Amino acid sequence: MIKCINLSDFLGYLFDQPRLLDKIKVILKGLLEACSPRLSQIAEHMPGHPAANYKTIQRFLAQVDLKAILLRFFQEEAEFVIGDPTEMKRPQAKKTAYVGQLSDGQTLGYWMLLLATPFRGRAIPFHFITYSSKTIGAQATSRNQEHFRAFAAIKPLLGKRPLVLDREFSYMELLQSLVAEQVHFVICLRVGLPQVSLMDAQGQPIRLVPVSGQTVIYRQVWYKGVVQVNVIGLWRTGFQRPLWVMTDLEPERGLEIYLKRMKIEESFRDCKTLLGLDQIMNKQQVHMEQMLALALLAYVVGLFFGEALRDVIYGNVPPHDINYQELLITPQNQLTRSKWKLYSGLFILLKQKIPIPLKTVRLLHKPVSQAFSCLVFGNVRTFV
Repeated sequence: MIKCINLSDFLGYLFDQPRLLDKIKVILKGLLEACSPRLSQIAEHMPGHPAANYKTIQRFLAQVDLKAILLRFFQEEAEFVIGDPTEMKRPQAKKTAYVGQLSDGQTLGYWMLLLATPFRGRAIPFHFITYSSKTIGAQATSRNQEHFRAFAAIKPLLGKRPLVLDREFSYMELLQSLVAEQVHFVICLRVGLPQVSLMDAQGQPIRLVPVSGQTVIYRQVWYKGVVQVNVIGLWRTGFQRPLWVMTDLEPERGLEIYLKRMKIEESFRDCKTLLGLDQIMNKQQVHMEQMLALALLAYVVGLFFGEALRDVIYGNVPPHDINYQELLITPQNQLTRSKWKLYSGLFILLKQKIPIPLKTVRLLHKPVSQAFSCLVFGNVRTFV
């Protein structure tokens, strides 16, 4: 299936130099066919001699800042921005400079903090940073400062969109920084023993004790007596513990948005299981980040074409009825009630061996290319 796709239709919007375009389309096609970001495996799936291909990839990565290219995937009309860190384990990398200890204090690896916008049941990444206990120590920084670095880089893009974050980000310094910078936030509370310090307007402590099956709301309470927030709690039947979310938005709106953030975790799963994102290993951090950006670029390109295939195969949409506007929104009603909901577009493209006539593939090129151009150049209508 990958061999039938003309990647020039997509990548021409990102690379305007013909020489670079010729290289990247071959490299990305090799990555998608190999389902791996390892240079040696990509080189084997490129036309020509693997040794020469290996050097071609290295020269290309030295010429282009792929993290800057990735920023062009930010959706101007996105409803919110999702941030989530994931652990990248490297148990054998004992001498690699940027590999430190993970949360358990024993396993070697580093963290990748990915920022993305929601898209059709998944998420489109547009920025990331990497850090570890070793890089934090070497640079005399901290985990919190690494988070600030990531968010500061995208602040001009955020506007009024809320930043949606998980439990790792429920700490005072970040909340104070977001309030000072006037950045809206939706953050899951880390609730345990002892409980998070919340106080009402009279300074009395609030205990977060929801009732199963009910929603509890606290408006204009004080987080640790310093930052004013709205808090909403939900304990769904069958869940082991309640979900608590704090936000500067209306609490119901904050909960609605947070429940959509699982999309980035599903995208991480696709990147790891389908493209081997967690296999990336380089001696230098800058080279490792280039390979991460390359894999994420391949993910977005593959996702867009795969979404068109998903609509045709499992949504029963005739190929000639596929249009770029529909590819930019989540279908309603009949599509989401069928097998369409079970698979991501990237999984269909890379793993499912469904025979598709070449004529059908060619019919999909134009609408998919138009949708991709809308992503790159803005004015994207995004509905989750």
